[in-house]
Amino acid sequence: MFWYDGQLIGGSRLELTIDNPGLLYGATVFTTLRVYQQSLHHPLTHWRSHCDRLTSSLQTFGWQQPDWERLCHGANQLSESYPVLRITIFPDGREWITGRSLPSDLAQRQQQGITAWGAFAPEYQRSLAAHKTGNYLSAWLAGQAARQQGAAEAILVDATGSWLETSTGNLWGWQEGCWWTPPLEVGILPGVVRSQLMDWLKTQDYPVQEAPWDQERVLQFEAIAYTNSVVQVIPIHTVLTSSQSLTYEAFHPMLESLRSLWQQHH
Repeated sequence: MFWYDGQLIGGSRLELTIDNPGLLYGATVFTTLRVYQQSLHHPLTHWRSHCDRLTSSLQTFGWQQPDWERLCHGANQLSESYPVLRITIFPDGREWITGRSLPSDLAQRQQQGITAWGAFAPEYQRSLAAHKTGNYLSAWLAGQAARQQGAAEAILVDATGSWLETSTGNLWGWQEGCWWTPPLEVGILPGVVRSQLMDWLKTQDYPVQEAPWDQERVLQFEAIAYTNSVVQVIPIHTVLTSSQSLTYEAFHPMLESLRSLWQQHH
């Protein structure tokens, strides 16, 4: 079941014309969100933030805005059956919404952490990194390559080897009493959870710094994690690189403090 162009459709097939730019070039923008308690208006769903990010990308590309009331209606319908929604907008304003379940091993990943793989080849660098476009091939390829290495996530890097983000989320590191995250200026997605966490941490008087994650910095972190709207916070206990295996504390107390912010705002 999915929603497309104003209709709730049963099945798993979407019909597009052969000259559709979304099909030909990945010319779409999308956002993926977790719906809490089946409500778009729940504070943790951050519906407005996801819509604002879509709007910003559409304005940047000069594409048509969707019928937001119709889109909201479709998202409400699907949220009754799915906790995770992916909302896609085509250049002509048509909306396409799909739903899925939470990862079956999410609780295990949240508690025990994962292994990540450093995607250092240039073909894994994202294009239009500040936007979530349908041309997500580089991140998808990085994720596939990571799984072939026995890792659950890929870490994307820039031309100098500095870490940017994972294939699905933003990076966080704890070092010497401070949280660190790469700045938007290095070419990363402005994640909804990233912004949310920065606000929460500042409210709790936790220091937060934005700085590039060069090779010297990543060796100094005590703990690292990645975040996105679906999984919240996932610790990374091991990072595989071509020359070495880096290890971090998956059970660091500051990671639990980070996770607890969701409970405080539930």
